[in-house]
Amino acid sequence: MAKYLFITGGVVSSLGKGITAASVGRLLINRGLTIRMLKMDPYLNVDPGTMSPYQHGEVYVTDDGAETDLDLGHYERYTGQPTSQKSNITAGSIYWNVLRKERRGDYLGATIQMIPHISNEIKDRVRALESENPDVILIELGGTVGDIEGLIFLEAIRQLGLEVGRDNSMFIHLTYVPFIAAAKEVKTKPTQQSVAKLREIGIMPDVLVCRTEVDMDQEHIDKLSLFCNVSKDCVIVEKDVETSIYEIPLVLSRAGLDEIILNRFRIAKPSRPLKDWEKLIETIKHPKGTVRIGVVGKYSELQDAYKSIYEALYHGGCAAGYKVDAVKLAAEDIEKDPAILDTVDGVLIPGGFGSRGMEGKIRAAQYARENNIPFLGICLGLQCAVIEFARNVCGLTDAHTTEFDEERGIKTEHPVVCLMEEQTDVVDKGGTMRLGACPCVLEEGTKAFAAYGTKNVSERHRHRYEVNNNFREQLEQNGLVLSGINPDIGVVEMIELPGHPWFVATQAHPELKSQPVKPHPLFKDFVAAAVKRFES
Repeated sequence: MAKYLFITGGVVSSLGKGITAASVGRLLINRGLTIRMLKMDPYLNVDPGTMSPYQHGEVYVTDDGAETDLDLGHYERYTGQPTSQKSNITAGSIYWNVLRKERRGDYLGATIQMIPHISNEIKDRVRALESENPDVILIELGGTVGDIEGLIFLEAIRQLGLEVGRDNSMFIHLTYVPFIAAAKEVKTKPTQQSVAKLREIGIMPDVLVCRTEVDMDQEHIDKLSLFCNVSKDCVIVEKDVETSIYEIPLVLSRAGLDEIILNRFRIAKPSRPLKDWEKLIETIKHPKGTVRIGVVGKYSELQDAYKSIYEALYHGGCAAGYKVDAVKLAAEDIEKDPAILDTVDGVLIPGGFGSRGMEGKIRAAQYARENNIPFLGICLGLQCAVIEFARNVCGLTDAHTTEFDEERGIKTEHPVVCLMEEQTDVVDKGGTMRLGACPCVLEEGTKAFAAYGTKNVSERHRHRYEVNNNFREQLEQNGLVLSGINPDIGVVEMIELPGHPWFVATQAHPELKSQPVKPHPLFKDFVAAAVKRFES
């Protein structure tokens, strides 16, 4: 039987439950256990696919095409294990399934209620991971204890803990222990009240992980142990790290959290050092230098909108032994003054939607091309590079994408980027894009082929528009290399420029598969090209 490890949060949101959960997963894998991870989101959206980046940050896409919470990115980066459709559930998807079953008559005329119907649906979705035979299933509950929308999820995991038994379930509560600067005191009361709220529901935390900005004295640990009914050795201090969030697995390992979990589940596994993680942190602490990568985006002020992009750049820097300073550049500013890009060692244009900032991104691609600045285009970034090349090299001065025809009120005469044929009859916005892993065949002798070291690759996608095949011949005749093609539907997946130090763009989202101890090859080579420019 799989063991169940539930992770809840208290006091305030944005504590980093996803990073803590992912770090716990890393520790258990290091001890030789197989795990599966799941994120519960109490909001009523069916998935985050149509949510604004201003509210939710990036949408993380899995191989099987699920649009999910960004915490799944942390899970994959830390554990090295892929997530799937089963790895993220929302209140919206739960209610959606229950109501569809009711309409079909599956409940045989019963009155549909929160308990047992909604709670049972939640438990069924969680237990679906048992089919993959993991040793441990880690479940992170989004939000904060006390949120009204999270109550049914807390009830469901309480029931599940009871059903599988104390020997097979464990609750970790991540909480915030504030330091009041004026009083120069650490305050444990918010955590006491958060745990009291959990106990009202019927959940008794086995471990407290305490986020704090300062060191906690034994006095504070003793107080939390007494009032929260948690053993002293199970009060774990997770003080803010100075170096990198990738240091958290080492912090929790030094606190003995993996040993506590294994003892609780009565699993005997030998202790092993996190050698790859220790080497990673050593590289991060002692970089050879710093390279600046300009990320030209629509949401330049939002850290989470391009979360996986920034992490993948960070990974590429680690591979080169350098720190990467991701410089957030607003596309509108580049449109006014592209010379801003002279201050960076590489240019990256990420994916996005909407016409705002489009001309600035196109101008950034042109400036990188003309000034031999290493360039990486992601999704919309590839489309911007193609539009720029068509306008300024092929002479198609009005070249554009049909995506913004209606918004601009002008029909593009040279639609070098157009709606995918399979998308022409799509009406609903949610879950209808080209999503998930798709194959790509690379042209030998290209930079893309050199990066991957193989001809056949697979990357994740999230888009509706593509390079128009009617313009492929004209683009190639003028020197653009179509270095990657989808063998199934014949669309362009990657482009690059010969003779340029490093100018590559992909329709996919390779950042979603990058890991700190296994950087994605495109980001690794892109940052290496930026380092070369910096050193020269």
